[in-house]
Amino acid sequence: MTNHGQKGPLRLMIYDDTCRGSALLPGLTHSWIAGAGAYRWMGRLDYTKGVTSWAQGLEWLATVEEDREIAEVQFWGHGKWGRAKVDDDVLDVEALKKGHPYRPLLEAIRRRLVGPDALWWFRTCETFGCVAGHDFARRWCDFLHCRAAGHTYIIGLWQSGLHLLAPGQQPDWPVEEGLSEGTPEEPTKALWSKPGEPNTITCLHNRHPILR
Repeated sequence: MTNHGQKGPLRLMIYDDTCRGSALLPGLTHSWIAGAGAYRWMGRLDYTKGVTSWAQGLEWLATVEEDREIAEVQFWGHGKWGRAKVDDDVLDVEALKKGHPYRPLLEAIRRRLVGPDALWWFRTCETFGCVAGHDFARRWCDFLHCRAAGHTYIIGLWQSGLHLLAPGQQPDWPVEEGLSEGTPEEPTKALWSKPGEPNTITCLHNRHPILR
């Protein structure tokens, strides 16, 4: 992880460090490492860290330079409707419930956020898509008292269906957006991102007009 010596609120990114593939076919982790390095070089992030579980990632977010507030968190990894994953470790609305082992860590992170203008961005496939994605987005914002961004499509070089929600708001994007097969209540397959789809950016973009 790297720091640029800035002393304002932190901009942090964690990524799934388990998707390494093989010597012949590198996995997505290598692209996330490269992206993290590029974002640090461009001054868009203060610290980045690869993690092998949500427990490790949330613990790091709760404790890195704990005397400083947090303005932004990005997670680069895998997702499904209403979920974000580190390998097979799932983060979903269950983590917000009392008694869940991740809840105290999320509460610690919440105390560090700058407030409702803070941003948590899931740069993952489908996390904000369909009924489960709407529910997750709303509950996440309300629990952490911050804005949350996520996608409704499968993302890669192109990242479509980027949406933003603030605490107390209701999702206003279509529940069927990004859906290829199944129903919004029981989705089975998502569409790939491409130019011309709603709110499309590339992996090189750190901002979209809706995030300003």
